[in-house]
Amino acid sequence: MKNNSSLLRNMTILVGVIFIFRLFYLQILNDSYEKLSDNNAIKVKYEYPERGYIYDRNNKLLVANQTSYDIMVIPNEVMQIDTLSFCKLLNISKESYIKRIEKATHYSPRIPSVFLKQLSKADFGALQEIMYNFSGFYIQKRIIRDYPKNSAANVLGYISEINEDQLDEKETYHQGELIGASGIEQFYEAALRGEKGLQYIQRNRFNKEIGAYKNGTLDKKAIAGQDIVLTLDSKLQQYGELLMRNKRGGIVAIEPSTGEILALVTAPSYNPNDLVGRKRSKNFTKLYLDSINKPLYDRGLLAQYPPGSPFKLANALIGLQEKVITPNTTFLCFHGYRYGNRENEFMKCHCEIFNSPIDLDLGIYRSCNSYFSNVYRRIIENGETPSLGLDKWNDYLGSLGFGNYLGYDLPTGKKGLIPNSDYYNKYYPLRNWRAVTTISNAIGQGEVLSTPIQLANFTAIIANRGYYYTPHMIRYIKDSVINKDFTTPKYAKIDKENFEPVIQGMYNVFEKEGTARYYKLKDLSQCGKTGTAQNFKRINGKKITFEDHSIFIAFAPKDNPKIAIAVFIENGGYGSLIAAPIASLMMEKYLKGETSRPILEDVMIKKSLEALYKHQEQTGYKGAEKK
Repeated sequence: MKNNSSLLRNMTILVGVIFIFRLFYLQILNDSYEKLSDNNAIKVKYEYPERGYIYDRNNKLLVANQTSYDIMVIPNEVMQIDTLSFCKLLNISKESYIKRIEKATHYSPRIPSVFLKQLSKADFGALQEIMYNFSGFYIQKRIIRDYPKNSAANVLGYISEINEDQLDEKETYHQGELIGASGIEQFYEAALRGEKGLQYIQRNRFNKEIGAYKNGTLDKKAIAGQDIVLTLDSKLQQYGELLMRNKRGGIVAIEPSTGEILALVTAPSYNPNDLVGRKRSKNFTKLYLDSINKPLYDRGLLAQYPPGSPFKLANALIGLQEKVITPNTTFLCFHGYRYGNRENEFMKCHCEIFNSPIDLDLGIYRSCNSYFSNVYRRIIENGETPSLGLDKWNDYLGSLGFGNYLGYDLPTGKKGLIPNSDYYNKYYPLRNWRAVTTISNAIGQGEVLSTPIQLANFTAIIANRGYYYTPHMIRYIKDSVINKDFTTPKYAKIDKENFEPVIQGMYNVFEKEGTARYYKLKDLSQCGKTGTAQNFKRINGKKITFEDHSIFIAFAPKDNPKIAIAVFIENGGYGSLIAAPIASLMMEKYLKGETSRPILEDVMIKKSLEALYKHQEQTGYKGAEKK
């Protein structure tokens, strides 16, 4: 009996504790019922912060703000209104009105959403005094972007209304808010965005606002986004865009000692102000559907091209490191390199040195295909098998920044391609391929692909004699620490001393009878390498050859270099024709602040390849794509 009494008492106490804890949870810890009450009796007004400003490395303003006004709607609060009058005021049809209400209701009948975006100041002035006549609607002030310069659209990016997928991932955003959608705006969204302000308004049972909820103690002021300073030199960027007018391609300029990107030019591009305001959607659609010029496609980061002759420098460095050549090793050239007995197994060369010893220096500044084919073959055959030799070659190139995404702070990019043994084993199941099977890799053709930023980074490695910093756009954010990856050097698997003979050869590209001798400057030591990449495509089963791509990489000065650059001009012909003079002008502009060759400058600015592009389009060719 006593045991039964104790059991009953204990059960009573346990049930009481559970009941008390449940009440405590529901009334104190769990605020779901309070939130439900809030949704009915409290109106939340948001104050959108100033988005952070963006400056170039010299504190020139690149991105500012302007005020915009959206009409918001809370579907449950829309009472009987004069719909026709309302539609007339907003210059929309009744059908459009119905669709917008349905969309807002689908999002939430109780939470505000955008009914009409980005009114002009004139429209705002006309509407703000009469909005009280249209219950359920109100005007929300927002901040949209303003671009003082028509430049660097591919770098800066743009902001757009957040989509439904993003809303599911980002809990602090609401329908109708603007978010960085590309470029710097996207990558540094967290810093630029700021924090929304909140104001809670108490309403009575007639849905009339009666004042601040809890005397405004829960209200929160908006916090402006952080201003950021980029590494970009806007003067150099605009100059590069001017030189690239009526051409397709990319220019990437880097400060070797820091990895800071000085210019990132893609052509064709667009005016960043075209993606601001009421016409944004129409303009974006037009840009997006332009599959010929691809103005939204950043060729500096995304276009994968054969690197051409600049890639010979990588093979030279690997050959020196592997000790299969020395700077004094010589080879002969007989108008090209024969790698088999068949008629088509012959690589032509235009170095114009016939049956005479060619060493590394001469091979670089005269760009001898035969010389570097011999170097490549020795590298691959230096392994116990071609597979092992090629994989070691691949590993060296990875340390030189090829074949992988570099990790810069822009949300787009391509890896390029450096083939390994597995790649060729797929195409040669019997594994009977050899060095000569892949001989086009010797001169940056064949299967090798790279992006302009990879070529610029490779040039910075040479300029630094063996290391680089991850290319990046951010220079300064107040109260923030820059990613350590941008300030930590990365070393190539090439000894420092092996860079010197390569640099000397690049110096003689300008100084001796090299391929860029016509762009030599008396008071500026330049080092460079021209490139011409073959360009063809198979159309309806036929191999059709198009105009070669023009390539040039360079850095200056030779000692203590301040700029490394890569220029890629689609269908520009020989590297010495367009890419080399543009690179030389860019380096002079950056280092001296002005150029001393007005005739050359005028020729490059006026040089147009539009007629050539139009002719190629008629044959079905589109540039900036993998062969």
